[in-house]
Amino acid sequence: MAKGELFNKVVSSMQEIRARRGKIIAIVTEGCALPDGLADELIEIPECHEAVLPIVATVPVQLLTYYIACARGCDVDKPRNLAKSVTVE
Repeated sequence: MAKGELFNKVVSSMQEIRARRGKIIAIVTEGCALPDGLADELIEIPECHEAVLPIVATVPVQLLTYYIACARGCDVDKPRNLAKSVTVE
């Protein structure tokens, strides 16, 4: 999460999740100051231009989902109910 116009709204949403005893894993840019104890885990990504930030943030999200799926025993190479399409000419 970068310090931008939506920062306060995101922090407010995180506080609502915390109030409902939800677990929070926050992906933040280096040096981002979240209120103490708000997130259970922090994953820091490098500070970068706002235009490429979503691409940089995708890497830890993909790794996190992969490792969660592996821990749950899911076959990450053959997900169920995944619609696939192939165009043949």
